[in-house]
Amino acid sequence: MHSKPDGTTDAVTEVRGLASSGSLFRRGSWTEDNRVAAVLRKETIGGLLLLVGSLVALVWSNSPWSAAYQDLRDTTVGPGALHLDLSLATWAADGLLAIFFFVAGLELKREFVAGDLRDPRRAALPVCAAVGGVLVPALTYVAVTAASGAPTSGWAIPTATDIAFALAVLAVIGSFLPAAMRTFLLTLAVVDDLLAITIIALFYTNELKPIPLLLALVPLGLFTLLVQRHIRSWWLLLPLAVVVWALVHASGVHATVAGVLLGFAVPVQRGIPGDGPGLAEHFEHWWRPISSGFAVPVFAFFSAGVGIGGLTGLTRSLADPVAIGIVVGLVVGKPVGILVATSLVSRFTRAHLSDDLAWIDVVGLAVLAGIGFTVSLLIGELAFGAGSALDDHVKVAVLTGSVVAALLAAVLLRIRNRVYRRICESEAVDTDAHGIPAVYRRSE
Repeated sequence: MHSKPDGTTDAVTEVRGLASSGSLFRRGSWTEDNRVAAVLRKETIGGLLLLVGSLVALVWSNSPWSAAYQDLRDTTVGPGALHLDLSLATWAADGLLAIFFFVAGLELKREFVAGDLRDPRRAALPVCAAVGGVLVPALTYVAVTAASGAPTSGWAIPTATDIAFALAVLAVIGSFLPAAMRTFLLTLAVVDDLLAITIIALFYTNELKPIPLLLALVPLGLFTLLVQRHIRSWWLLLPLAVVVWALVHASGVHATVAGVLLGFAVPVQRGIPGDGPGLAEHFEHWWRPISSGFAVPVFAFFSAGVGIGGLTGLTRSLADPVAIGIVVGLVVGKPVGILVATSLVSRFTRAHLSDDLAWIDVVGLAVLAGIGFTVSLLIGELAFGAGSALDDHVKVAVLTGSVVAALLAAVLLRIRNRVYRRICESEAVDTDAHGIPAVYRRSE
């Protein structure tokens, strides 16, 4: 018997992928791949809702009723005495995206404790790919904007990957991704989220107020103490989480950072073996649907609305060096960074692709990762100010770059879809009717 990540054992057999240790994309365990598939299904639904919200915002903001959309976005609600009288658009960016980053924090914690990131050998590829996918588009943006004298402060805009948008694209084109490719894509996106929130905290904090930030440690400490004791009472935890969020918001650090900190505080392991799922898994089960099905689509609705002004306005927006830097960063810089990093990992570790996969598959995934939407729009607002002329150009560029990346990825992945379907079918074959596909079984 083998120990599971939560400390329990499986009396039948621990089932792992049969990919060799020298494989660049390795299949995980049956349990882990099932978890990844379940997460991606939920994110796919959220991605479709995100696309709907964005499309509604675009149509509305370019219709004769665009003033009503702007009025709705600018509607102020909240207690002024606490300096929380914010517009609905700000509530979506600072409040709802905190839920998104809370779920990202839970996922990160789980990956580091019980997932691929706990094993340095398995973590090397997605971590290096994520780093390459941040550095190269950032440098690409700086090179384009600096050469024309445009502001370079938006360098982080093309560095993000929107996993929900990417999965929605896969759902629309009907692509079958093998388990190893799905796991790589999710782990890459998880590391990408960590890098994004680090960038936001370090580089997009305009005025730091240390006292509220220090005070936030008190409710955060209480929250941590309660969850470490595996207390799930929402009437205790939710008020503490809200206070942490409010104090981080007051400190000048972007309030979404509070979501990640709260997610990191939640333990992954079970309190008592056999006592149901771990607390991180329990919270993720409850909050991921809220994040992907409500928080992110609503943010997209309030952020994606931009008056394009027809073909002339679109051309004028995309002629801005800031917009050019974003589009080139997403469509070219992001995939190049991921490909170069993956190639270096392959060279220095002597890992290779399995016989079923080819480098064109890596290119397809790398281009798909160039869909940067939710976090890219957020960073654009932080870099240039929500509602500014440059922010409008950022929105047009992010939408354009993401759509171009989606179309290119759809073509590349669709070409190989027959191969992916065959791999997926082989991964589902259960020859001995034990409920576990044969490719995952390994004799003791």
